[in-house]
Amino acid sequence: MLELLTSFFLIIGGLFALIGSIGMARFPDLFMRLHGPTKATTLGVGGILIASMLHFSSLEGGLSLHELLIAMFLMITAPVSAHLIARSMIHQRGGIDQIHKKTLPIDPH
Repeated sequence: MLELLTSFFLIIGGLFALIGSIGMARFPDLFMRLHGPTKATTLGVGGILIASMLHFSSLEGGLSLHELLIAMFLMITAPVSAHLIARSMIHQRGGIDQIHKKTLPIDPH
C-alpha cells in the first residue's frame, strides 16, 4: 500500500513538473513564463519530495525530515526569486506604465 501511495505522489509530482516546464518553454513573455516554474513546478517538486519522504521513512523506520526542510526552502525561495526576476524586468523595460502600454489593448472610449 505504501508503494502505491509513493508511486501516486511521484507520478503527480512528475506531471506537475512536466506541465510547468512545458509552460515555461511555450509562453511568449517573461512574465507569463514565471508562472511555470513558480507554480506548477514547485507543486511537482513538492509531490516528489512527499514521495521521497514516505519512501525513506518506511525504510528507516522513523520520520524522514530532510525532505520537509527542502520543501520549506523551496516554498520560501521560489516566490522570492520570481518576484526579483519580475521586478528587474519591469525596471529594465522602463516601469510598469510602459509594460501596460505594450501589452494591454487600447480602450476606444
